[in-house]
Amino acid sequence: MVKLNRDTVVAEALELLDEVGLDAVSTRRLAKRLGVEQPSLYWHFRKKEELLSAMAEAAMAPHAAVPLPRPADDWRAWFLENTRSFRRTLLLRRDGARLHAGVFPAGADLDRLGRKMEFLLAAGLPERDAQLAMLAASRFTVGSVLEEQAEAALGENAERAGDIPAIDHESAFEEGLALILDGLDRRVGESSA
Repeated sequence: MVKLNRDTVVAEALELLDEVGLDAVSTRRLAKRLGVEQPSLYWHFRKKEELLSAMAEAAMAPHAAVPLPRPADDWRAWFLENTRSFRRTLLLRRDGARLHAGVFPAGADLDRLGRKMEFLLAAGLPERDAQLAMLAASRFTVGSVLEEQAEAALGENAERAGDIPAIDHESAFEEGLALILDGLDRRVGESSA
């Protein structure tokens, strides 16, 4: 039997997520996988929402490990790479975007977000524009990955109406990200003029 602790529960829950998808993750199924009774999980997580939140935080670890921006970094290049890193991380897990959606930063993630905002402000971006750009990029990324993962889940069974071509998700993401950056860059230019 596996020694049950919070990290073990989260790690096994993420493995279960990758195997069966978010809709099929249950505390009953997780307990069976761990070889324990379902109430044992409540010692670590009082309700499923707490477990899902911990799973989302753990799933974002690769993005959280990316170095924070340095003062000499170009804010545009950093903004692009930060958003790309977020997308790559969401794509690492089956239903990664669904798991992440609705989770708000807390603790160390909130501190990292604060440091990113400080960087953008120091680079000369107006505070409101920097906030909205980060929010828009985040929501655009989650939505893009959500659609990409939904299409992947349908696989060969995906039915396209009429002459709608298949979407190159990476190219579409890059084009949308460029639009966000162009709009932000234009706003920065207007505010400094």
